[in-house]
Amino acid sequence: MNTLQPFQSLRNPVFARLYTAQTTSLLGDTLTWVGLALLAFELAGKHSGIVLSITLTLRVTTFVLLSPLAGVIADRFDRKRIMVLTHLVRMLIVGFLPIVTQVWQIYVLIFTLNVFNAFFTPTYQATIPLVTRQDDYPQAIALSSATYQLLGVLGPSLAGSLAVFIGARQLFFLDALSFLVAAVMIFTLPTQLRVDQSQQTKTTGKIWQDIKDGTTRLFTNLPIRYALAMQLVASVAGAQILVNTVGYIQGTLKLGNQEYGWVMAAFGIGATLSSIAFGAFNQRLERTSFAVMGATIITTAMLPANYASLAPLMILWSIAGVGQTLVNLSTQTLIADQIPVMVQGRVYGAHFAWSHLWWVISYPLAGWLGSHFPQYEFLSGGCIGLLLLVVIQLTLVPRQQEHESFWHEHEHTHNYGDHDHTHEVGMVVSEPHSHAHQHQRIDC
Repeated sequence: MNTLQPFQSLRNPVFARLYTAQTTSLLGDTLTWVGLALLAFELAGKHSGIVLSITLTLRVTTFVLLSPLAGVIADRFDRKRIMVLTHLVRMLIVGFLPIVTQVWQIYVLIFTLNVFNAFFTPTYQATIPLVTRQDDYPQAIALSSATYQLLGVLGPSLAGSLAVFIGARQLFFLDALSFLVAAVMIFTLPTQLRVDQSQQTKTTGKIWQDIKDGTTRLFTNLPIRYALAMQLVASVAGAQILVNTVGYIQGTLKLGNQEYGWVMAAFGIGATLSSIAFGAFNQRLERTSFAVMGATIITTAMLPANYASLAPLMILWSIAGVGQTLVNLSTQTLIADQIPVMVQGRVYGAHFAWSHLWWVISYPLAGWLGSHFPQYEFLSGGCIGLLLLVVIQLTLVPRQQEHESFWHEHEHTHNYGDHDHTHEVGMVVSEPHSHAHQHQRIDC
């Protein structure tokens, strides 16, 4: 039954609706990226790879620049309205892709599309702990991640099949429809999705101060900073997989597109299974233990890859997918654990930006290793990742007393003089009441 534990979060009707809406739009996203690859080949031919690399760079750059602002806005306004608006605008943008005739039009539309992606994703991530209970949000986060990974495996084959029957450009219309359906689902939620404004911090007067506050909380919280550093390790290894696998499969092993698809599917399957396992067993280990374990797994999987044939490579990449997901999920869950709900939006926004900045660094490194050390690119990337891992472990690992705290809310009284805190004007402190606060967890 532990395997089914992540699905228990769907008992929460608000999260169930949000999850269904997100799954619908993610399926549409899969159609868009497959359609975009086909459209790029139609317009640019043999230069389509350059077109796709530029669009991916635009995507990541937009996330880095705008996600911190998006997180601040998520703390200030009704998140339901933000998510509905971003879905509707993305529906309109995707609706223009079928009529594109020039490459530059792709760049403009993809940049604009990812502006609103940058506002939606941190908002959605911060909303999961807002609408779920203390015991349910790790499972909810894990279920969302597992669905994302699973659609990454199954979605391209579905999109490719649909493109054969309806045409590549028509895929964009289906994506636009998925955004509309998701927007309606979120709009019909019976409640606002807004943090308690009475508990906002004093920095809410200025947007820049709130952006700075999100990054400050990210780096001054020792376990979150440690897990974020482990994401840098994982991105160095993960970029090797995304950038250099195709060259290894087709250049070194002399295999084709089908085998490449199998290897990348193995990576996605490993990530999916890891998400489910994390949701079922996340309370067995500390979050930071999951982070270092995941970083170790993915970097170690890189080391023998240059000497692997097809079947061993699929096994190695499935193991790497496990490691990648363990690092990512532990970081997201740590934020929900240790950051008060009323400011989680800005921290999730800062995290989204910094974690994508790691990929901005890792992608060029992977390309350089692939071009200068084509026989040892995975071994080299794994060694660099392990070196980073050792440095982080020696310098940033939090001590036990520094990371055994968590934010939560429960009804309590002050009969015994403990748990002192400020109260709202007019509150009778002798009566049971609740507010978000931090506790120290002590292991016996």
